[in-house]
Amino acid sequence: MRKNLHIKVLCLAFLVLFSGGRVHLPAQGSGNLTIEMVLDQIVDLLTDYREEEAIALFDIIPLPERNSSYIRLLEASVLSSIGRFDQARTILEQVTRAEPDNIDAYFILSAIEGATGRTRQEQAALEQIIQLEPQNEEALIGLGNLHLRNRAMQNAIRYFDRVISFNPRSSSALLGQARALRMNSQWDEAESILDRTIELFPNLAEARTERSRYHWGRGQLVPALADLDEARRLAPQDYWISIDRGTLLLEMMLLEEALEEFNRAISINPGEFRAYIFSAGLKDDLGDPDGAAHDYAVLSRLRPEYYFALEGLGLHMMRQEKWEEARDAFMEAYTQSPEDFLYALLGVVAWMKMGDITAPRDYINQVIPRLRRDSLEWHMFRLYLDLTNRNYIAERDMVTRLDREENSDYKARMLFFMAQYYDIRENTTMANNYFRQIGEMNTRRIPEWRLNEWILAARGISVR
Repeated sequence: MRKNLHIKVLCLAFLVLFSGGRVHLPAQGSGNLTIEMVLDQIVDLLTDYREEEAIALFDIIPLPERNSSYIRLLEASVLSSIGRFDQARTILEQVTRAEPDNIDAYFILSAIEGATGRTRQEQAALEQIIQLEPQNEEALIGLGNLHLRNRAMQNAIRYFDRVISFNPRSSSALLGQARALRMNSQWDEAESILDRTIELFPNLAEARTERSRYHWGRGQLVPALADLDEARRLAPQDYWISIDRGTLLLEMMLLEEALEEFNRAISINPGEFRAYIFSAGLKDDLGDPDGAAHDYAVLSRLRPEYYFALEGLGLHMMRQEKWEEARDAFMEAYTQSPEDFLYALLGVVAWMKMGDITAPRDYINQVIPRLRRDSLEWHMFRLYLDLTNRNYIAERDMVTRLDREENSDYKARMLFFMAQYYDIRENTTMANNYFRQIGEMNTRRIPEWRLNEWILAARGISVR
């Protein structure tokens, strides 16, 4: 979480974001030490991710300011920004007990509860603000967005309506209202509000983006793209506009243009993972396997829990015969998705191709007990476990089981492992026969399909 913070502006942003500019820090404490000096040091320490030292500095702020609500709220804000939510809540509870009408404390509390997924508590904090200030625009919009997230559209519409009733030029309320109406399939009302919002705010990129989603939802892809083009012109460095535009181009089957847009998103924010999901797959489809491998590798570093990225990386490492990297990728994918035993088997194949076919024996023995004894996976793992001592009966039994399998995708996956089994045994003729059979099945949905295509091409094997 902390890597996404703009910590340099944290302390000053707190005053604007949570207090609406109502809080003013006194400039001078006791002696020669000013509050500004301490806060500057706190910001510097947070920038270097020295959180414990930063938090400790609050204790040297001179009295009486140290115990004042504005310093305590700032401390709670900093604690929450580094994930110490319970400590932040304790401070906020103390402040609200002493000052039950402290709106700033409830705003910070609502932000913490929202960040930790405690929706009811977030709603309660925002409602407390409304009790104190019935026309608090920020809290009303916050409640509208909260109900929007919870798909309670009529409640969301009601809160946005309340803001619009006293501030008809609130762009946040207008866009929230349009979004709720769109998601509630109230198309005509949504279109009317969007057109009015764009008329009021012709340079607001978010209004164009929201209207593009309206057109998109109605199947009007060309107008949707036109709005995204204008949104990109208004906000050329907005990562999410590029993601939306690339996704729309992908739906329109404009693959090269979509890839260009996702690459643009990556150039805007190379540390955000979503664009790599699309770019990796598109590069695969457009015949750039090395580019796809690079993007899968980046994606797996940014989001190691995304096992499909590890899957893609492992397959490309196998294409390049980088067996150790392939093994590690598949085994991590299996760790992330422990019910997909074929990831483990892909790891075993890569491991054996490193040269020692006995090396994964202990690993196989750990996986086999988790498999049903009547499953194809169990029998396939047994074949690999006994690979050094060829078991003709087990081989014939496996072939018979594969012939009887009716699910074509599942059968193709298992045929791939049968092909790899023979390949590791250096029975190239049998291996190639199975690789060819998979190609003729045309089961493009399976993860191993692309790798099988590469193998066929590399070996010059033609497919009917």
